[in-house]
Amino acid sequence: MPASLDLTAAFRATMGRLATGVSVITTRNESDPIGMTASAVASLSMDPLQLIVCIGNHLYTCEAITNSGRFAVNILGEGSEELAMNFAVSKPDKFAGVDFHVEHGVPVLRDAIAYVVCDVAAALPGGDHTIFVGDARHFEHREQARPLLYFAGGFRSMRRAPSAAVPVRTS
Repeated sequence: MPASLDLTAAFRATMGRLATGVSVITTRNESDPIGMTASAVASLSMDPLQLIVCIGNHLYTCEAITNSGRFAVNILGEGSEELAMNFAVSKPDKFAGVDFHVEHGVPVLRDAIAYVVCDVAAALPGGDHTIFVGDARHFEHREQARPLLYFAGGFRSMRRAPSAAVPVRTS
């Protein structure tokens, strides 16, 4: 096995120790909803309100976001493993049987615990991925919902409810 494959596997295993939330990134091509499961999502800025999503260049979702200029991040909650897997595999109609509505031109999953609809502000190269910077245009969330997590190659749940936020002093 070439050393680069060993390094790739080791890096993947190492980064797999970083617990992340599970989201479904949705957009539209000219007529159909498009979506994929992602864990490479992060808040970027509060002024302006922005987030980033990283999408593999080989995926049709990357091309669809580039063409549409808009996407939604649908944050999944505990118990949504089947929904996450539905959008993680390649198949003709990932939206068959999925409850969604169109919000600001993109599909939004009704079972998501939160969502953010974004306009693409920038598309940056990131190796074999494209880093999309999204300007948040519309967002909602459910109070008291607990996230679906991804850790070490599998889905996980929080063991207990999060404690109340503790203020942090910056000066």
